[in-house]
Amino acid sequence: MAKTIITAALTGAITPHGYDVPETPEEIAKTAYECWKAGAAIVHLHMRDDNGAGVMDPVKFYETIKLIRKNYPDCDVIINCTSSGDNRVSDDSPYGNAVRMLHHANVPGIEMGTFDAGTFNWGIPGGIFSNSPTFLTTLGNLYQERNIKPEFEVFDMGMIRAVGVYWKKGIVKAPLHFQLCLGVVGGLAATPADVQDMLAYIQRLQAEGNLPKEVTVSGFGIGKGHLPVMFSALANGCHVRVGMEDNVVYGYDKEGKKILANNLMLVERAARAVEAYGNEVATSAEAREILGLAPLDHEAVVKALDALTIEDLEKAKAEASEKYGTTYFAAKSMG
Repeated sequence: MAKTIITAALTGAITPHGYDVPETPEEIAKTAYECWKAGAAIVHLHMRDDNGAGVMDPVKFYETIKLIRKNYPDCDVIINCTSSGDNRVSDDSPYGNAVRMLHHANVPGIEMGTFDAGTFNWGIPGGIFSNSPTFLTTLGNLYQERNIKPEFEVFDMGMIRAVGVYWKKGIVKAPLHFQLCLGVVGGLAATPADVQDMLAYIQRLQAEGNLPKEVTVSGFGIGKGHLPVMFSALANGCHVRVGMEDNVVYGYDKEGKKILANNLMLVERAARAVEAYGNEVATSAEAREILGLAPLDHEAVVKALDALTIEDLEKAKAEASEKYGTTYFAAKSMG
């Protein structure tokens, strides 16, 4: 049977209060464990500050990853951390770019990291999501230095082509893992046709030699597009992502009222869909093999996390603030 990897995107940067979204390191770690037990091989992590807003704080990432690895020692879930958790530092400023990578540069135990392969408009209303060549080149090189596998989040065809350019320049290396991100107003729609168009384009670039043969693909749709994309991804031999970052409504009851979701509900449904399709849900160990990741050395990761201190990370934050002359973290901590 084919193995399907389920990624659980637990929190996101903008899912508002009023939904069952984990926000503190303790809540995120507990939810990560529950979703892993239900079949999620990967957890995709964002952090929130004390007021619930998305924040790129390496201390929060450190606390969360340490809780996952120490509080749940049987859990071998793959840890995938965002590089874009607050649009206030997605402005292509030198400081903003540095802040987006502080956790990847300093926190042990991060196995995958997002690589949003281009700049686009979120929609109406919404802002610009900046991912410049300068930022992406630095990010790709850092990932190679830290042995972090990029997850190429692609929202349109141009981003797929851009990944090929970074690959040919040696900034990223095969095997490549794409995450089709569908349903944002500034990108492609969350429909089966869009999934198939993106897959056809990947195959065309492979045939032309502009992408490597070693490619894996996952997909998700936001909001009401989450089910069409999940089922289309399965039908096209892809992996799937679900979670409260992307969708907060599980469905509707017979009276037409919304049934609100939580992460566990979404993962459990994805696992049932994988099995109903005739595939098997991939374990984290199997997912590492599929993705070309090294096996988890739990003892070594815990040792590295124990060797790092919050003071070390606060120093890294202070050094970045001094170098670039900004008060992002001070402003965030003041609320």
